[in-house]
Amino acid sequence: MVIENAFRVTKGTIEIRPMFHFTPRRIEAHVCICFMAYKVYKELERLLKTSGINLSVGKVLNIAKTITTIKIKLPISNTTLSKTMLLSSKQKTIEMLFDEKFWKYF
Repeated sequence: MVIENAFRVTKGTIEIRPMFHFTPRRIEAHVCICFMAYKVYKELERLLKTSGINLSVGKVLNIAKTITTIKIKLPISNTTLSKTMLLSSKQKTIEMLFDEKFWKYF
């Protein structure tokens, strides 16, 4: 069951498709990329559970695609200001994932 779920995630959510490579180096690179994408997916799944966000990774990714962050670099002071625009209630459910303080714990 775990292996079938892993294949479902890689084919569906991560959208990894079969590739035909002809050199060992490219085959190894492709397998490495697929593994890392799956690892990032599983880590996000774990973070969602531990932080109390009761949504699937797929739903969080779909919501995150609708969020815009604006960055402005001030010319005189050379500092950068950023503002993440969380407009809908769905976007606000994953607000903590866009807070720098949240990521300092992990």
